[in-house]
Amino acid sequence: MAISDLQLPASVTAHDYTTPAKLADGLAHDVAERLRAAIAGNGVATLVVSGGRSPVAFFQSLVQQPLDWSKVVISLADERWVPVEHADSNAGLLKRYLLVGPVAKARFLGLYSPAANLEAAALHADQALAELGPIDVLVLGMGDDGHTASLFPGNSNLAEGLQPDGARRCLPMLAPSVPHQRLSLTRRVLGKAVFTALSVQGPGKLATLRAALAGDDPTELPIRAFLHASLDIYWCP
Repeated sequence: MAISDLQLPASVTAHDYTTPAKLADGLAHDVAERLRAAIAGNGVATLVVSGGRSPVAFFQSLVQQPLDWSKVVISLADERWVPVEHADSNAGLLKRYLLVGPVAKARFLGLYSPAANLEAAALHADQALAELGPIDVLVLGMGDDGHTASLFPGNSNLAEGLQPDGARRCLPMLAPSVPHQRLSLTRRVLGKAVFTALSVQGPGKLATLRAALAGDDPTELPIRAFLHASLDIYWCP
């Protein structure tokens, strides 16, 4: 079974790789190409990436791509509400694997702040994201439960987070199986990216995509909110 076996919408392009390493290199090449084009056209480029463990190889490959990183703004699709020094911080992950070498010249716009509570942190991030500008390249991941960014099924803020023209850029979210509170960019921001890549690996994720394509309720499987617009899916077993 491969990604090409799914009945994908015409607006979705599938990239099928045989190994995680080849996927990471292919995605990094395409992301860098898009960023270079944005810099050529606008003088600057904006990249938003997802955290977790699976993007590490992609980050390491992206660091090797020739690019004027001083003209790139980098931010996150979501964040755990923990200090950057915490082992589970997405910003900390980027600082270790992406914001190194030539990429250290990029401007990083983080989501975390040591606010009084999660809602206050989300409001602070919402205000900070006003400086982000349009997203040229967005790299999303997906969980087996169909969540993307930190738009998790069953969250009280999910419906608001999935509104394409909602009031907020960032909302507080809770992960059902992970103890940390989350901050997530909303569909209002994520859905307007010029180029969106979804990176997924393994048969479990393929099964989730199949289920997502078979229905139309994004509150059940939030990834559905992104499957019927322009999207490039990068997959490997």
